Amino acid sequence: MKLNIKNEPQRIGVFGVGYDLYWEQFDGLLNELMGKHTVFLGKLESKKAEVIDFGMVDNPKKAYQVLKDIQASNLDLLFCNMLTYATSGTFGIIVKTLSIPIVMVALQPRKALDYSKASTYMQLVNDDICAIPEFAGVATRMGKKVPDIIIGTLYDDDHVDEKIDEYCRIAKVLHDLKNVHLGHIGHPINAMLDMHTDATMLTSVFGSHVVECEANEIMSCYNKVTDEEIRIKEELILDFFATPDPVSDPISMKLTEEDLRVAAKVSIALEKFVVERKIDGLAYYYDGPTESELRTVMSNLIVGNSILTSNGFPMCGESDLKTLIAMLIMDRLDIGGSFAEFHPVDFNEDFVLVGHDGPHNISIADGKPILRSLKKYHGKPGNGAGVEFKIKEGPITMLSINSTFDGKFKFIIAEGQSLKGAIPPTGNTNTRGHFKPDVRSFLYKWMAEGPTHHFALGIGHHAQSIAKIANYLNIESVIVSQEKLNY
Repeated sequence: MKLNIKNEPQRIGVFGVGYDLYWEQFDGLLNELMGKHTVFLGKLESKKAEVIDFGMVDNPKKAYQVLKDIQASNLDLLFCNMLTYATSGTFGIIVKTLSIPIVMVALQPRKALDYSKASTYMQLVNDDICAIPEFAGVATRMGKKVPDIIIGTLYDDDHVDEKIDEYCRIAKVLHDLKNVHLGHIGHPINAMLDMHTDATMLTSVFGSHVVECEANEIMSCYNKVTDEEIRIKEELILDFFATPDPVSDPISMKLTEEDLRVAAKVSIALEKFVVERKIDGLAYYYDGPTESELRTVMSNLIVGNSILTSNGFPMCGESDLKTLIAMLIMDRLDIGGSFAEFHPVDFNEDFVLVGHDGPHNISIADGKPILRSLKKYHGKPGNGAGVEFKIKEGPITMLSINSTFDGKFKFIIAEGQSLKGAIPPTGNTNTRGHFKPDVRSFLYKWMAEGPTHHFALGIGHHAQSIAKIANYLNIESVIVSQEKLNY
């Protein structure tokens, strides 16, 4: 059985701009500029993207011609390589027509001119930023947003390399959002009004298709699992997870043989289900009849879904399609993306516990994740194995996606720190989240933006990248301020 994460490469286009009148005036200039273009293309070789080079556009006629090729290439992002000064006629029709992100790249080969030997030729070779104001102004005249910009040097510039990497990862997010098929089973927990999502609205805004699935489909896969498959999966689970003795929570126990067997069998069934339904993620919640085998299966998806989530198949409990999208965005940015909500605040040490029961992204766990048997899943039917861990110490980013009164999506984003320290031994995931300027100020400001109670939690500070994605999708976004709040 082969699980295929969406491995289609993002499609990134590149075109250079210049001014055709220069070529006869300055012998060798065009060749030197195209050499710069080749160096830039080389920076994209390691990004696992499909790169299409459209060459030099140095007059309006070429812009109209190359636009047809760009449109036919089904790109996710386009770099405009500012090789020297260029008239905005090389850009206007392109920015007017395209709806994909365009990033203007201005990378001069010299860190500074050699002023004692400077010439017009030398200036033109390094005139990468010269036309950016003109291009930006024309974008606004075309009714478009000013494109993003990378300014720096062609060689040995860490800022440039980081920005190029960021945009290539963003292109991967955009590519997969408009190509994934996300499974959906059941419904949000009754009375969780913030969870409900219009599947057509998801397709309209993100491009993702929602595949409505049935719980009996997983049950059918469960009934096909063999004893040998279970034995192998049990060994893999025990190798990956720790199974300590219980500590302070009376509803937790050391992992039982029966709970391990059920978790292993359900995990295999999920893998079969994902392959059969050709889905790339799943949001689910389904009770099933009391004391039925179907309820046993549907309440024991936690271990299998955590394994799948850590391997690029985001799985989201409580039927939360919006947070499933947030988790997918983080996964494709390569920063994790774990299902989370707020738990108790520690006012003594100024942090809030951030976590959830159910499936999680164990690829960003701090140390070996833990499995405990739980006598009950609080607030939900059933019992079985629960996943417990905290995410890696260091910077973290949160993304909540909510629906507004006027039927639009809103991204609520924040950055903080995952702190070292103990978490409750409850068979659930928790992380000590510290947020500036203090936890109380942060929580006031986060709540004021109208988030859902769920969000995706990832490692690193990536608020600006996520805000760019929202901008490209024409979605409102806010990065929660770290300024002190008077309350």
